[in-house]
Amino acid sequence: MTEFVTTSLGDRIAYDKRGSGPGLVFVAGAGPFRAIDPWTTETAERAAALGLTTIVYDRIGRGESEGDGRIGLDRELAALTTLIELAGGRAVLCGHSSGCAISMVAADRGLPVTGLALWEAPIAPTGETAAWIAEVERRMDGGDLEGALAHYMKDMPPEWLEGSKQDPMYPAFVAQVISYRADGEALVWADSGPQAEVFAKIRIPVQIMYGEQTFDEMKVSAAAVVAAIPGAVEKELPGANHAWVPEPMAAELTAFTRAAAG
Repeated sequence: MTEFVTTSLGDRIAYDKRGSGPGLVFVAGAGPFRAIDPWTTETAERAAALGLTTIVYDRIGRGESEGDGRIGLDRELAALTTLIELAGGRAVLCGHSSGCAISMVAADRGLPVTGLALWEAPIAPTGETAAWIAEVERRMDGGDLEGALAHYMKDMPPEWLEGSKQDPMYPAFVAQVISYRADGEALVWADSGPQAEVFAKIRIPVQIMYGEQTFDEMKVSAAAVVAAIPGAVEKELPGANHAWVPEPMAAELTAFTRAAAG
């Protein structure tokens, strides 16, 4: 059953909390929220059954976490601060896609994060991220939300955007693109310089994962993170099309979270 909590910046966050034990908070990337993401919910249920406290939430501006105005990274970090407290005061963050970058910023900023479990993080250094996100924000600020969504997804397989346009939820996907500003800020941070320097404050367990069927870019990103953060490891797990398989992912996350908790 959905619960609600208000952050220090006044945002009302909808979330599901399950289980008891070391904390694990799932951080979605650009797009997903609980009502359209049964895979994360199943993973959280399985991990809770294995002895964790899990939290899955709707990011600000999506699902039941209503939000307007400038939804930047500051508001997302305030939400994570509140949710980690609900998870027991410290937690592993499981980031998905651009949610990995948000999770990494949280660790960099000193939130009580015990470990980072990152799934298919699109953060290989390119030096081009700032210009890409600037165009997304230009369209967003000009009221062209559909154009902002299309530009955000420009490097994804074209059938993904076309498929979204056939979905009855497409108007909602367009409306919630305002929540992508936080993703953009985090991705720009990750590509703001040599990653060994950018990630220098992240000295907690880091595991970066990707599916058995994935894009080459995700393996490049994983290798970059492993090279930049001492002790970071990469793993291939069952998964395809940017998504994981819940049962093996829950087992992997449970082992990682328990180890990170000490």
